Amino acid sequence: MKVLLIKDVKTLGKTGEIKEVKDGYGQNFLVAKGLAKIATPEVVEKWKHDQDSAKEALNKELTRLNAEKITLEATEIRIEKPTAPVGIKGSVGNGDIAEAILDQLNIEVDKKHIVLKKPLKSTGIHEVDTKLGHAIHATLKVHVVGV
Repeated sequence: MKVLLIKDVKTLGKTGEIKEVKDGYGQNFLVAKGLAKIATPEVVEKWKHDQDSAKEALNKELTRLNAEKITLEATEIRIEKPTAPVGIKGSVGNGDIAEAILDQLNIEVDKKHIVLKKPLKSTGIHEVDTKLGHAIHATLKVHVVGV
C-alpha cells in the first residue's frame, strides 16, 4: 500500500513523501497514529494544494514583515515622559514602546518582541532591536522627550 507521510517518520521518510509499506504497518500504525494518509490521488492533490497555499501565505507574511521593517527603521518613535532633576520620572519599557508604535504607526508589535538591555531612563534618541518574526529584525529609533 502507498501512504503519504504527514509527519516525519524516523525509519521511513520525511513529510510529504509517498512510500510503499506493508498493509498492516500502514493501516494499524502510520494511519492510526496520524503519521500518514493512504495515498489516493485526491489525498495527494489536496496535500499539494495545501502546501502551495501555505507557501503563498508565508510569502505574503514575509512581504508584510519586510514592509513593516522598512517603516519602523525609517521612522522615529516619540515618547513623552515627565522630567526629573536627572533624566525622566520612571522609565520607558517594552510596553510603552509597543503602545507608541501602535499609536503612531498603526503597526502591532508584541511587547515581548521588543528587546531592551535595560529600561530607558534618559531623554534622547535610543536604538532598540525589535523582532518581527521569521528572523526579521528592525532597529527602531525611540526619541524620549521630557515634558
